Amino acid sequence: MIEQTHTLHWYALRTRSRHEKVVRDQLGKQGIEQLLPTVKRLSQWKDRKKEIEVPLFSCYCFVRFGQNAKLPVQQVSGVVEIVGSGSRPEPIPDEEIEALKTLMSSVLPYDPHPYLHEGMAVEVTRGPLQGVRGILLRKDKRHRLVVGIRLIQQAAAVEIDVTDVAPV
Repeated sequence: MIEQTHTLHWYALRTRSRHEKVVRDQLGKQGIEQLLPTVKRLSQWKDRKKEIEVPLFSCYCFVRFGQNAKLPVQQVSGVVEIVGSGSRPEPIPDEEIEALKTLMSSVLPYDPHPYLHEGMAVEVTRGPLQGVRGILLRKDKRHRLVVGIRLIQQAAAVEIDVTDVAPV
């Protein structure tokens, strides 16, 4: 069986700071499919306020290409690297890109959020537990913060709003 080298996959590009739109536009001019999720922000100047569009994920742009187009993508001005392990780009699952596109096309407001997962060490950023560190867990679809004493291997869990924690 011959491996297809023209199969297209989505990849994340790490860009220079504030070069996300430049990278997107250059990829578009080359006919390469790209995706730059953006969010509207109210920007304050001394004399006025203006709504501007900024990248959802700072210093990242997404691109869809086959292995034969790797070099032209890497040579785009403002691209730092194709994200992956070592020197090998790692594709992003299509479902994750489709979920992002669905979010972007919805009328719901969205914002960047720290990437959190079960088992991650987190710190409470506001509320009565501000400054407390623990492990993020889920129980019955609710998030819980587990605070433990390693030496005696005992712990306590408290229900917490996931927006009140940040990764450590």
